[in-house]
Amino acid sequence: MNTQEVDDNKQSDESLAWQPDIDLGNHWFAKLHLHLTHRSQGTSLSHIERVGPLSVQKAFYPEGPDCAHLYLLHPPAGIVSGDELDIQIHMGEQSQALITTPGANRFYRARTDSSIGKSQQIQRVSCYLHAKSVLEHLPQETIIYNGADALNQVDIHIDSSAVYLGWDVICLGLPAANDPFKHGQLTQLNRVFCDNHLLFHDRIHLSSKSPLLDHSIGLAGSPVFGTFILSAPTIISPEKAETLITQIRELLAHRDLQHAFSITQINGLILARYLGSRSDLCKQIFTQMWQICRPYYCVRAATSPRIWFT
Repeated sequence: MNTQEVDDNKQSDESLAWQPDIDLGNHWFAKLHLHLTHRSQGTSLSHIERVGPLSVQKAFYPEGPDCAHLYLLHPPAGIVSGDELDIQIHMGEQSQALITTPGANRFYRARTDSSIGKSQQIQRVSCYLHAKSVLEHLPQETIIYNGADALNQVDIHIDSSAVYLGWDVICLGLPAANDPFKHGQLTQLNRVFCDNHLLFHDRIHLSSKSPLLDHSIGLAGSPVFGTFILSAPTIISPEKAETLITQIRELLAHRDLQHAFSITQINGLILARYLGSRSDLCKQIFTQMWQICRPYYCVRAATSPRIWFT
């Protein structure tokens, strides 16, 4: 794939030519495709395809030139009925990046006005990791407002020599504001493919009619759930993975959080879960898990993005 240097504030010719295949009408389509390339001077954001309000600032390098830190920006700060966000991250061979967001993502209450054509709100994130690349995808939480009609999909396509570490934290409703998630629906889909083979397929569909919201085999009435995924099939051997998992279990035991978090291996993936009522706690522990995992696949200690402290 040929790449070209583009100014961070400009769209590529390809993005300007791109058009959705249906009438926009009351729908807002947004597209952001990022291409990162490793060169002698380090990892650079070499190509951007952009349509609509999705954007990034310039790449930051708090860890040095090899690892680019990028902040995904969505100025509307939320997704409404008819919106469709398409985010793609392409990691070139040996490139390394940490990608996060400056604040929470939001799926707002869906509109019921039939004139908009459809009520669903869609966000799709697709990550493509080529040989020996490293991607850390660490977004802030996603809030699903009462009455939303949300599809949130994350697909990871990884070469067996690459490394992916990422998480998602889902908050249902606004319980602190006495506005729980009692109406609407959410479909959350996470998939991981390694060398074009499906390793992980995790789908949950929640609605006001779903017993999963309150049943003990579902969310048991908890408004927050999170998923943490590490895929490093070549870098982390099964023996090292067991050592890493033991360290994380010791962390959870020290914090007395075994009731809220779990961790295991599935098809070579290290997978952790959270179920509870605090998104801040989920993000805090996931961050500590990331700090434990990083020395196993990267020579540097974890450096938290500066945007997390503003």
